[in-house]
Amino acid sequence: MPENTTLAQAALLAVAEASLAVRAIQDRMSQADRRGMTKDDESPVTVGDYAAQALVARSLTAQLGPITLVGEESAEHLRRPEHAAHVAQAVEAVRHAWPEADADSLLRSIETGMGEPRDQGFWTLDPIDGTKGFLRGEQFCVCLAYIERGRPAVGVLGCPRLPADPAAPIRGDERTGSLYLAVRDGGAWEISGLDPNGPRRRLPRRDTEVVRSVRTTRSVERAHGDHSRAARVLAALGPEGPPVMIDSQCKYAVVARGQADTYLRFPSRPGYHERIWDHAPGALLVSEAGCAVSDARGVPLDFGAGRGLDRNWGIVAAPPELHRRTLRQIELLGT
Repeated sequence: MPENTTLAQAALLAVAEASLAVRAIQDRMSQADRRGMTKDDESPVTVGDYAAQALVARSLTAQLGPITLVGEESAEHLRRPEHAAHVAQAVEAVRHAWPEADADSLLRSIETGMGEPRDQGFWTLDPIDGTKGFLRGEQFCVCLAYIERGRPAVGVLGCPRLPADPAAPIRGDERTGSLYLAVRDGGAWEISGLDPNGPRRRLPRRDTEVVRSVRTTRSVERAHGDHSRAARVLAALGPEGPPVMIDSQCKYAVVARGQADTYLRFPSRPGYHERIWDHAPGALLVSEAGCAVSDARGVPLDFGAGRGLDRNWGIVAAPPELHRRTLRQIELLGT
């Protein structure tokens, strides 16, 4: 536990710095910026992704020494001459926490510790989860986890637009935001605002709840998962409350704090496997809040199979009683 406490504090500081930078970028985005950049695999990437990754890698290294970081981004795309203006924007974005940053140091920091998963422990990062939400000026999340022997040990979610009050409307103009921290066997915690040293509230455990009216959370983007399959399962579970529509691993946060009851995700196409950085911190958060989390066949999520959850199919996260009912309905429906 002492080692994980040190890692947790380091992760919290790194994610807080990155979250502030990325929110500032989102605030200043022009219509042209909202188109983002397109990588060679046709996936979107933004200046915010690169700024956040540079800050997280720099902060972790300064606090902990050499690290192994497994993530979605590299500096290769950004090094191209046509992206010089994007590099300049990223440098400007990080200077609140890193005054001496320049183009060369930023690019080096983005690639700090880049490696592959290993048994003895590594960090995994999604610098902006929910890129399309970020580009729309809505919800997104900075997501960081430490993985050891195939299981998350520490997870932090930086949710710059998610109000800590679950009764508040979820829009995109929130000015406070929230941080979420989970430590394996150490609980799940919420911090209102993006100050890593701010007051922490331990999230109540949900393991004894019996859910009567199921309220789910799902992505705004229709392409993120097979929503029709999820809808059939939810209909079979009984009465449904209004869904919480939100991008990114903020979905795990709203389940952990009781604003939603289940996060149910099926692959959008045959052969697709989720990436570890898209689920590791969120899965730990809901687990430490007393929920059960597995794939859609009831198999525990295995974060030690590489960069993807290659031994898993889909995601189910919910309080244990509802989790059991959900898996049963998936089996009965043959989905």
